[in-house]
Amino acid sequence: MTDHDDRPRHDGVTPDPFVEERAEPLSLQAQLRDAVRNAGIGQVAPGEAPSGKALLTAVGGVRGLAESVLPGFAFLIVYAITKEVVPSVVVPVVIGLVFVVLRLVQRQSIMMSFAGIFGVAVSAGLALLTGRAESNFIPGIVINAVFLAVILVTLAIRRPLIGIVVGLLVPADEDGHDWRDDPAKRRVLTVATWMWAGLFAFRLAFEIPLWLAAQVELLAGIKLITGVPLYAALLWVTWLLVRTVFVKAEPTAV
Repeated sequence: MTDHDDRPRHDGVTPDPFVEERAEPLSLQAQLRDAVRNAGIGQVAPGEAPSGKALLTAVGGVRGLAESVLPGFAFLIVYAITKEVVPSVVVPVVIGLVFVVLRLVQRQSIMMSFAGIFGVAVSAGLALLTGRAESNFIPGIVINAVFLAVILVTLAIRRPLIGIVVGLLVPADEDGHDWRDDPAKRRVLTVATWMWAGLFAFRLAFEIPLWLAAQVELLAGIKLITGVPLYAALLWVTWLLVRTVFVKAEPTAV
């Protein structure tokens, strides 16, 4: 295995440990690594101190935050006022389309907006097909259940999801050892993964009973509260936990 030089350069920039890999055609692992780096949790490298800027970037910036929150908030307001399914699900779709158009006009990437409008549109379609406002929340409940199942599987096979993510961000050392060979790192990454399992279980514990009881307004409110705010809070805690076992050693003066 080729040794990587992670020593800081004189200009203060740390060399990319994956520079040789990037010079070659992207492998599946390299593509996964790039995807993780672009995801929320990848905004702070293991060992680095989290910052407010990194957290804001992780949730998509101010615009990404608005794109995530406003459709759900609009549904809650419109339904609380009208108690009608059609306007309650159509207004969020319109808001999502506005964000897509704004990004197109400004020649920005529409991937986040497109993903958002797709989810909103699917939810709206289910509500319109069934004529029940609570059907708007079925995709979200399914997504939470799938994420919870995946996380539990990674824990059951002793490959905690947060450990897998960190493994994609941090290369193995010169001897080929990674976080799985360090009991402290393995323990912390397992705890962090259980915390994410708890997040999705917490959401489902509220959303499923409210969905079954057709408590639409409460369901919409709970989804807003346990959405971006809880995600951002747990992301910050995860960064802090990972930093305790991946903190980078300060270079010693010669």
